[in-house]
Formats: sequence, C-alpha cells, structure tokens
Amino acid sequence: MTEPVTVIGGGFAGCEAAMQLAKRGVPVRLYEMKPKKYSPAHKSENLCELVCSNSFKAARVESAAGLLKAEMEKLGSVCVKYAKENAVPAGGALAVDRDLFSAAVTKAVLAEPLIEIVREECASVPRSGIVIVAAGPLASEALSADIENLCGAPLSFFDAAAPIVTAESIDMARAFTQSRYEKGGDDYVNCPMNKAEYEAFYEALISAETAVLHDFEKDGIYEGCMPIEVMAKRGENTIRFGPMKPVGLRDPATGHRPWAVLQLRKENAAGTLFNLVGFQTNLKFGEQQRVFSLIPALKNAEFVRYGVMHRNTFLKSPGLLTSHFNMIEHPDIFFAGQITGVEGYMESAAAGILAGINAANRALGKEPFLPPEISMLGALARYIADTSVKDFQPMGAAMGLLPPLDTKIRDKKQRYAMLAQRALDSIKEP
Repeated sequence: MTEPVTVIGGGFAGCEAAMQLAKRGVPVRLYEMKPKKYSPAHKSENLCELVCSNSFKAARVESAAGLLKAEMEKLGSVCVKYAKENAVPAGGALAVDRDLFSAAVTKAVLAEPLIEIVREECASVPRSGIVIVAAGPLASEALSADIENLCGAPLSFFDAAAPIVTAESIDMARAFTQSRYEKGGDDYVNCPMNKAEYEAFYEALISAETAVLHDFEKDGIYEGCMPIEVMAKRGENTIRFGPMKPVGLRDPATGHRPWAVLQLRKENAAGTLFNLVGFQTNLKFGEQQRVFSLIPALKNAEFVRYGVMHRNTFLKSPGLLTSHFNMIEHPDIFFAGQITGVEGYMESAAAGILAGINAANRALGKEPFLPPEISMLGALARYIADTSVKDFQPMGAAMGLLPPLDTKIRDKKQRYAMLAQRALDSIKEP
C-alpha cells in the first residue's frame, strides 16, 4: 500500500479529493480543524458545510452549472450524489437541505476505511509526501502565511470582480475595437454612449440596489477596489473621468470621440469571454443585468459571471499550478477548491475531484488526467493554468469557456444542448 496522501480541509474540494483517492486504493489523512477551531463563516462541525446559499445553481444539463454537475457525476462525485438525495424544491435549480446534505457527506467520508480524519488545524503544508491543500478561501492565518511562503508570493485578496460577458452577445454594430491613442492594436472592444444614453445609464446605476455583505466580509472590503456604483455617486462625471473616460478613442460610426465609453477586455486566450473593465461592483445580480444592459452594445449581453464583492483569498494559479492542479515547482503538492481560482461550491468540488484523481495517479505512478478541453471540467482546469489570462480572477462554470461548435448555431438553447452533449460524450473516467 502507498503512503497516505495528506488532504488539508474538509470542505467540498477536500471531501471529493479524499474520496477519489480512496476509490483508487490510496490511503488518506484528512485534516479538518473543526470543531476545535472555526473560521468566521463556519458554524457546524460537519464536513462539506455550506456557508452561503444552499443552491448549486441550475440543474438542466444544457446550462453551464448543470453540465458541470453531470460531468462530475460521471466521475463519481460524492457532492452531486448527496445533493440529489437531499434536494429541496427550487424550480430549475439543484438546492439542498444544507444540514442533511453535510451530514450525508460526512457519514460517507467517515465510512470510508482508507480515510483517516484528523480533527485539528494543519498550520503548514507538509514538504514531503503527496499533499492536497483544499483549505478554502478562509484558510487560517497560519496556513495562509505558510502557503504564501511556499508559493513565494502573497495570496491574492479578491475583494471585487467585474462582470464577464460572452463575445457573441456583444452588439458589434454598436461597438468598435481600438486601443487608446492607437497603442496596443485592437486589444479592446469599446462600447460608446452619447450624452443621453450615458445620463440614463448613470441615473440607473446610482439608484440600483446593492447586495448585503456578511459581517466578516466588511472589514477593508473597499481597499483598492472602488465599486463602480460608489464611484458614480461622487458626481455625474466622476466615472467619465475614470473607467468610462473616452479620451484617445474615436468612434468610427460618428467620426467623433464618444461622450463615455465602457471598454471590454478579453478574459481568455480564445476570446470567447470579455471583462467589463473597471466595473467591479456590489450591485445585486438582477440589477447588474438591468443597469449594464442599458449600455447599447450590451443590450442583449449574456453574463457568464456577475460582479461580486466578498472576502476570498486565492492563488494566482497561472504560472504556479499546472492544469492537473499540482505545483509546477513542487509537483507533489496539489491545490484544490476555491483557493485555485474556481468560483462556486460545485466548481470547488470539481477541482477536488481532479486534484484527487491526479494525486492518486501520482502516488500510483500513473500518467496525470486532464479532461478534454470541450468539457466543462477540462475548460476550468485549463483556465486556472492559462498564463495568457493577465488579470486572473476566480471563474465559475460558463458556456463561454468551451470551444465553439464547428457549425454556428444561432438558437442559444439548441447551441447549449449541442455543447453539453459534446462535453458529456468526451468524459471518460480514468
């Protein structure tokens, strides 16, 4: 029998990783600091505790979230299994009774003879043996400090992120590609507004409803990342001299400089996703859809990630981790969960599955496993290792991450169904 693999953290990623290792005959030593010590967000001593929403997003396989869960299920996900067994009515979403769900996962992990649960804080990452760090975005101060030391750089503090839209949903008839002062080529998609359009947008922005923050998220939340709605309230022209400044740009449709401009920047190497530059926000998701769609080029924009503000620490994974979730310089050390730069409960669990499989393969002397790029699992694994992503921010499952179909399908529902079927057909358990 191989030496035990150390798994740090008993959340979604840690439990999935541990179960994948055990399924392959590799013993596991799983460290979970609860109930001896709790983070500000955790209350239960159970594993796989839900902190915020009890929803795991859409259930239908034609959606990004549903496709991810279907792929995970094909690889034997413990989280998807017990989420379905403890589901509560939630329309088209998969939502759970959080206590029953956590209890069920805990029971399954406890019943696995190859998993030893150690109920104490792991304050440092072992430098020998195979290790999976699945400590989550609220890792203890001691462990966070050691991770920084291991990585040779501070953890990123994700206080805010701007929304992301799909490239195909941008109305290019109302936009143009250009860099300011013609520097850098056509690196940005510019979404111009005239005075009347801007004034309507501005009034909607400053009156929109913001999301409520948890107490533990409020300390220092605005340091270095001013939300667009907060900046706008300082004066009607504040954002016109900030992220929406039109200087150095000329709209080819009018031949003049616009009154205001929102710039969009590529979010991935394939150019299928675009980030709203400077639009970090704490508006409620529905309000983001309503307000930002007032920008003419984004009238029919498809948002794959809304802007969010909360405490979350994560690695700058590109250049640090491989797409197999282990470190480039320390290949026996794997990371899993939100700390890698995936966003969401099921995305964290998915990272745990892949890290667990690859840690087991490493322990058993097998080749690493990477799902095909046409799958949601494969797309997320490649995203966290994509060095072309310069402003790396956490990413959840999104259809825009997948390579397009060979044939252009205008009907979105049909297109998503075909993307989902292609992805599921590609997933084979290693």
